[in-house]
Amino acid sequence: MILTGIADEAGALIDTQIKAVKELGWSTIEARTVEVSGFPKGNLHDIPEPAFDIVEQKLKDAGVGVYCFGSTIANWGKKIDDPFDMSEVDRAIPRMQRLGTQYVRIMSYAVREGEDQLEEERFRRLREITRRFVDAGLTPVHENCMNYGGMSWKHALRLLENVPDLKWVFDTANPVFNDDRSLPAPQPKQDPWEFWHHVKEHVVHIHVKDAIWDASKNDADYTLPGEGDAAVHRILKDAMQSGYDAGISIEPHLAVVFHDDSVKASDEEIYQSFLGYGRALIALMDRIKSEIAQG
Repeated sequence: MILTGIADEAGALIDTQIKAVKELGWSTIEARTVEVSGFPKGNLHDIPEPAFDIVEQKLKDAGVGVYCFGSTIANWGKKIDDPFDMSEVDRAIPRMQRLGTQYVRIMSYAVREGEDQLEEERFRRLREITRRFVDAGLTPVHENCMNYGGMSWKHALRLLENVPDLKWVFDTANPVFNDDRSLPAPQPKQDPWEFWHHVKEHVVHIHVKDAIWDASKNDADYTLPGEGDAAVHRILKDAMQSGYDAGISIEPHLAVVFHDDSVKASDEEIYQSFLGYGRALIALMDRIKSEIAQG
């Protein structure tokens, strides 16, 4: 297996991201937001070309690769009834090719609350996005997040059935705080193990985060891997026993939450949280390997 991390959770600067994964003994990052001195930070497919040139050189000099682009393509911030824009795809492809990156994380647009989900339009757009990447020799992977494909495992399978060649990046904790929208109201939260069980044959990448749902505050509390309700231990053990041998990327959400600006921490706290989470995953993986070896 290839252990890596969504490296902006260690810090925005590319130097910090490189330092963090090397300190953990890893050789790749999952790149999402990056920053270099003198340029504004942004997604790897959005930063200016001179900034990307610097990122590319720093990664090369450090011997660190980019396992996956954590793109913003069709993510939860974009509506299915917005104009169809492929500019992010057009920018991502040549940059992925320059970095030798195989995987790009995409989504399936924001959920329309209480409305028709416009499934056919989602499928049409995702087929076009997927075709563009596949034609370039690259692999788009869809994350079960706050999007159509994350509404339930049934929605995930319907998306996969209608978008040939699309693969899956399974996020262990997202089901903990997402309603199962395949069921009538009042909808329970999703079951991470159930979701994993139904999509695992399509999974080529895994995001590890863990959480406990707190109904009293209508929010999730994030934990170290294996300490929450995301069935992380069970899912990773099942993946290993099933022959999974691809990427596992940490997304701690402990010191900060990528999409929640209200959560504040110092740069050092953010960095150390990332390292601590990585070490906790390494220890958990070692424990699972020992359990498997002992039968």
